[in-house]
Amino acid sequence: MGASKNWGLAVNDEGELFVANNKGLLHFNGEKWVLNKLPNNTIIRSVAVVDDKIFTGSYEEFGFWKKNNLAELQYTSLTHLIKDHEFTSEEFWEILSVEDQVVFRSFSTIYSYSGDKITYIDPPQIISDILVSENRLIVAGGTEGLFEVIGEHLIPLNNQDILFGKTLTDMITFNGGILIGTKLNGCYLWNGQDIVPWNVGLNQNLKQHQLNKILKLAENSLAFGTIKNGVYLYNTLTGESKILNREAGLQNNTVLSMQRFQDQLWLGLDNGLARTNLNNPITYFTDFSGTLGMVYDMAFHQNKLYLGSNTGVFYFDGDQIKFVNGSQGHVWDLEVVEGDLLCGHNTGTYRIGPNTFEKISPFSGGYGFARVPEQNSVYIQGTYNGLVKYKKGDNGNWDSYRISDIKEPVKHLCFETPNILWVAHPYKGYSRLKIDDKYENIIDSKEYFNQNAPSEYNIKLYNIKNQIVFRGENSWYKYDPIVDRIVVFDEFQKFNDHELLFYDQSHFSFVNREGKKEIIHTNLKQDSLTISDFSLNERLAPDSQNIIKINDSISYVTLSDGFAMINRGAIQNWLKGTSLPTPKLNLVKDEKTTYPSDGNSIKIPYKNSQVISFEVSSPELIQPRYFYELIGPKSYAEFTEEGTIEFQNLSHGEYRFKVSTVGQGSKVSQSVSFLFEIAPPWYLSKGSILLYILIGIGIVLMVRFYNRRKFKRKQRELELQMKKEQKEQMAALEKDKLAREIKLKQNELASTTLNIAKKNEMILELKNMLVVNKDKFSNSQRYRSFIKKLNNSIQDTDDWKRFEVNFKELHEDFFERLLKQYPNLTPKDLKLCAYLKMNLSTKEIAPLMAISVRGVEIHRYRLRKKLEIDSTKSLSNFLITF
Repeated sequence: MGASKNWGLAVNDEGELFVANNKGLLHFNGEKWVLNKLPNNTIIRSVAVVDDKIFTGSYEEFGFWKKNNLAELQYTSLTHLIKDHEFTSEEFWEILSVEDQVVFRSFSTIYSYSGDKITYIDPPQIISDILVSENRLIVAGGTEGLFEVIGEHLIPLNNQDILFGKTLTDMITFNGGILIGTKLNGCYLWNGQDIVPWNVGLNQNLKQHQLNKILKLAENSLAFGTIKNGVYLYNTLTGESKILNREAGLQNNTVLSMQRFQDQLWLGLDNGLARTNLNNPITYFTDFSGTLGMVYDMAFHQNKLYLGSNTGVFYFDGDQIKFVNGSQGHVWDLEVVEGDLLCGHNTGTYRIGPNTFEKISPFSGGYGFARVPEQNSVYIQGTYNGLVKYKKGDNGNWDSYRISDIKEPVKHLCFETPNILWVAHPYKGYSRLKIDDKYENIIDSKEYFNQNAPSEYNIKLYNIKNQIVFRGENSWYKYDPIVDRIVVFDEFQKFNDHELLFYDQSHFSFVNREGKKEIIHTNLKQDSLTISDFSLNERLAPDSQNIIKINDSISYVTLSDGFAMINRGAIQNWLKGTSLPTPKLNLVKDEKTTYPSDGNSIKIPYKNSQVISFEVSSPELIQPRYFYELIGPKSYAEFTEEGTIEFQNLSHGEYRFKVSTVGQGSKVSQSVSFLFEIAPPWYLSKGSILLYILIGIGIVLMVRFYNRRKFKRKQRELELQMKKEQKEQMAALEKDKLAREIKLKQNELASTTLNIAKKNEMILELKNMLVVNKDKFSNSQRYRSFIKKLNNSIQDTDDWKRFEVNFKELHEDFFERLLKQYPNLTPKDLKLCAYLKMNLSTKEIAPLMAISVRGVEIHRYRLRKKLEIDSTKSLSNFLITF
């Protein structure tokens, strides 16, 4: 982002850093770096924070930056306020706040900005530094000594001949006077009257390594930045100094600028930036040369700290790390055993003396020792090829013997009883061994493969309070001697994703197996301390980390490129006396818009809410961690190390976002909160809902209108149907009535016809009787009179008329249709047709027509001919259906 050189540093009250960089003004809010360039893209040489403004100086340019409501820095130039003066290729290397003025210094001129006015002093001397001391503005004049600004003139101080010819680089107020730094001649003190050399041992180092910057850290603590050897941290009371240079982790040794904020020291280097915690309870040693390699174990013996790594054994002599000659190779184990420092090495086991590396066992690959219970000076060691017994003799020499019957690697081992030993292969499981009393042979061996037992890979064994405990791949287990089975170890279940680094009678130290490496020191009850640091997280070696406890406060931790010293007491004291800072919420963003975090709630359009991000920071902390909560229709609560917290696809509604910083021991600060609302989608907006209500009402009204119309239509249909049914019922009734009437008429007609037939038949019988008894009548006239009357009775037309009337009522158009189709029919034919339609038989028809049965048959035959009816068809049926 920025260039490598960083000329000036400034920190505001919140801990945000501003850097004068070759490419512009770098701004670090604790999480995010932003490069702000000047309009002319020139190098920024100086920076200072005054209230809410950040003043910067560049080439022929100075002014100030100020944040807008979106936390973006905007620049305002001040050079247009300079009247009657022209720049002479000036660059502004220093900015000071003096009462209500801001002073800008170049090598040739001093400018003072106050109340939208700029005044200047243009002395003949080169100006290499300026300082405010007891309300006096003191100027370092290059190689010409010190001057005081009085009015518009520079007045030299008295008694400063000692400074002439020496290049002055920096000044600070110190012990009531001024500490003056020179480029190659160390430091001098001005006590208000005289200037004398600063007679401390450190001064020689400052001369040698070219002093560049001085910074007062505390009342009795100073920082000296050099060109050649980094920073010297000096305690004026004890005279002790500590060096921060490339060997201690800096990118390079050239310090161009320094700035303190609380317990942090920022360094602007010739190539990069650095930050260190001045009171960090965790101190790191890093091997930048690569000679040391990965540290596997450490031991403190005879006031010396020894390190075992994959390249050999090393120890510290003062501040220098030295190599133990002859120890080349992989070191697995360093232990103080019976007063001797023993080394489990790739090529065997060795005893380390002041200047010796003595082999005491030829068996290669010493992983670790286990002391034999109830035995004096007897130990068992796991190696590449089984178990080795060690015994220290009265003469101080060690004897080693291989235990027979086991030739496989043993990486972990521990005793259950004096004759029961548990061993674990690196990859092939674990066994419970019974050893003879001389510890020379294996009497019995048993493996465990029950359902709840851990897998065979990478088992670690511990004897914790007389319990055999196993660390498996996914959980903790223990051996239950009562049931002779491996069971789950309940006490450690909440540490299933942790490794055990150290344990004693009261406390345990665990570390995460994956993710963020935090060391948890706990007694499994109320007492718990979480140690979290960025370097620990980055440099703890998986499955190879180890803790070596020196005393109740100090412990050493092995790292992939060195080691760390943890002062647990200092951490606990710091936790008691320190309150965590409340984080700062910088910005809120959706997919299209950036919102200010000024405390006012915002409303985010639903279409832009697929991704909502919050930018938070805590510049007061070196590696801040956060705990955030989102409360609303969707809720979240998580820890994070990222300064940008994103939420995706939140449902609409009102939310409260809360975030806190998290410190050592998982201590949580007060939270900062922010209210926001995600507007509902357009189809759920108030207007849409109102439209839906109106549409719903409209639909209800339409349905009601439709139902009413349907009801009325149905009602009409029902009425019509009812009327129709009534008509049909009336018609049916009428039909029934007519049918009954017809039936009645038919019955009456049939009855009448039968009566006529019977009457005629009787009359014919009487006539026949008279004809038969004709001779018995004495009076022939009278006989003829009787016969005439009988014939008249038979041929009486009144009977036929009554029959015809009744017949026509039943078959009103029968004769008309018959005559229309058969016009040649005679009245007699019509009579026969009428009788046949009534389905009368020939015998019944004969008396009605006053003819014989034979006569009826003849007449029927003639009628069939007239009607053109085939002899195969019934004449009666034809007329009945006509």
